[in-house]
Amino acid sequence: MADLVHKRGKRRDDNGLGGAVDFLLANARLVLGVGGAAVLAIATLVVKRLIDRATSSPDEDDAKAEQKSIKESWQDLSLIKAVPKPPKKQSRADLSESLLSPSVTLPAQAAEPFGHPTSPETPQVESRTLLCLTFQEKLLSYYRNHVTIPETDVALGKQLAKDICIKLQSFLQNKCPELPFGSMFLSGSLCDDLQVVAADHVCFLLPLVLETTLWSLIPGEDTIIKDPQFWMIRRTDLEYFPRGSSPWDRFIVGGYLSSNMINEALYKMLVASVNWPAIGSMLDCLIRPMMASEELKLEVMHYKTQLNITLCPETEAGDKVLLAKPSKGLGENLWQQSFYRSEVSKLKDLDAADSGTRQCCLKILKGICKNHPFLSKLTGSHLTHVLLHLSETQSDWAEEALAARFQHVLEALVGYLETGFLPCYFNSAEPCQTLRALH
Repeated sequence: MADLVHKRGKRRDDNGLGGAVDFLLANARLVLGVGGAAVLAIATLVVKRLIDRATSSPDEDDAKAEQKSIKESWQDLSLIKAVPKPPKKQSRADLSESLLSPSVTLPAQAAEPFGHPTSPETPQVESRTLLCLTFQEKLLSYYRNHVTIPETDVALGKQLAKDICIKLQSFLQNKCPELPFGSMFLSGSLCDDLQVVAADHVCFLLPLVLETTLWSLIPGEDTIIKDPQFWMIRRTDLEYFPRGSSPWDRFIVGGYLSSNMINEALYKMLVASVNWPAIGSMLDCLIRPMMASEELKLEVMHYKTQLNITLCPETEAGDKVLLAKPSKGLGENLWQQSFYRSEVSKLKDLDAADSGTRQCCLKILKGICKNHPFLSKLTGSHLTHVLLHLSETQSDWAEEALAARFQHVLEALVGYLETGFLPCYFNSAEPCQTLRALH
């Protein structure tokens, strides 16, 4: 089967990505079976097609590729039924010989148009030669033209988010002066120059200042769900400091600080208490809380700019950052550990040390995954951890090696998809997030 897929990959595409895609699909089919490999096949094939369409000029072949249905794509990948192997692609010389009858030979002069000898270098051939980009050039072209966000858009998004953050911070201080909130700050890929396609989302982190003598952290392995991602915050010394000694005691459920109760209290304030029309008129924008969202989200419209803001309470203890962002279906007292700061810091340090293109590779992958029905389930954190793991085995991350490293990232990603487990780079025993749902 591997030989068959290898031959098909060579026939379909002679560049490095085509071979890598077919190799990955062959292995995925063996491990996942036909049904599991179907989604993975379509998702992997989209990576190649998106880059090809983004970097090539619209011609007749591209138009035909656009009209190709998903069913036909699956048939090409042999995931629904076997497709007869097409005849071997003939070269231009073979096609010329087949057009001529074996018994009839034309003179050399008759092969040329009347009075117009064929020129070895015509403008048509020259223009097609210019379009024959290497995979490396296609990646860089896709990065420049489709992934990178204009600096003006980034600056506008940051400034708009800062203005709203200041207004919201002032409201919380006036509304709940008894709760020791820390200074709210912006976080996320927009602030770290890792956002792609559009400057359309940012996160507000709201620190909760807890008394170290009254609260203690319970590691995820010691909780009822035995998941190292999710911690619990327990109220301590109740016999000496009874309930009410801490302003956060109102959010206790079963002796633990409830992330769910804190989110519900903030949600009610965002929806019912904050005068968003007044704030929006001062900032020349329209601000609306998203009612149906499970998270605390705001939708901001500023002329043609749309910005989605997520408010997330968090608390820090030493080097640990815990977010009030429990996974759906789990207990309401759980706090999710975040490695975002460590991820970004490590990625930038590695690129600074060897002038690497890890961040460029990450942004290309995020651009491809963004708004795609299958690939959108892969978060920036998933892709970052794959890159960090690969950096342990691959040392050459120069720009000249971008195409090779990109293919290696795809291979590694498919390997994690096959096993359904992506280990956290900072703790190999801890999953970054289960990937079983992506199959």
